Amino acid sequence: MSFGTILLHLNGGERDGANLDYAVMLATQHRAHLVALRTIAPFYPTIGAFGDAAVGVIAELQERYRASERAGAAKTRQTAERLCGSADVKLEWREEEDFADDIVPIHARYADVAIVGQPERSKIEPNHSPELPANVVMGAGRPVIVVPYAGRFDKPPQHVLIAWSGTREATRAVHDALPILKRAAKVSVLSINPKDGKHLPGADIAAHLARHGCKAEAARTVSSDISVADVMLSDASDIGADFIVMGAYGHSRLREWALGGATRDVLGTMTVPVLLSH
Repeated sequence: MSFGTILLHLNGGERDGANLDYAVMLATQHRAHLVALRTIAPFYPTIGAFGDAAVGVIAELQERYRASERAGAAKTRQTAERLCGSADVKLEWREEEDFADDIVPIHARYADVAIVGQPERSKIEPNHSPELPANVVMGAGRPVIVVPYAGRFDKPPQHVLIAWSGTREATRAVHDALPILKRAAKVSVLSINPKDGKHLPGADIAAHLARHGCKAEAARTVSSDISVADVMLSDASDIGADFIVMGAYGHSRLREWALGGATRDVLGTMTVPVLLSH
């Protein structure tokens, strides 16, 4: 079981190189077709700032912006072609002049998994809004791997932590992640604050994964004074997990996707790649 098509979102930011390295690594491991999608957000200057000359000035500014973005995209494409050529990975390059939140979920529907970067809260990036991971996972119907904005992740996942709650979303995440879980050296199924204390929570899903050839084991813990997200990330650090799998909980409000607290907190403080499914 492998990923056949991997979609990578590139936004022209300084983390594109690291995210590209990660996607090529994953595509190499799975012998997958890599689709690199570079988005260019529309540019709309404030009209009032230019008075009577607004139309001409704005047109010039927009053309300069597009030229700069296209030049940057061309350089990234050259890097992607070189890396994929060296790794014998098939690359498909795409460029879209549209908002990433609108276009990435559409492209992700035709991939086995999408890769996006973790938004850095202290930065404003026109091609990468803070809501992008949520919009993709909730709008595409496909799993999403979010890569942290700090650190480099150039090796396949070896120790995977599954945040297990027994819900539909967690079940979906586990099965979406099977291509990664089957290749990992170890899989830890963690249940936090389980309601049923009569048997080991996660034991059934761990046994199910074992039948798929995964080296899985179940564990449980209780969070009292700290959040579920902090418990999860702390446990991941303690056991040396380099990848997390979890369900994305949330609901839609018109065009805004609202995530549950634990999912939102993990996305804000994650230190290893996280696969989310809804």
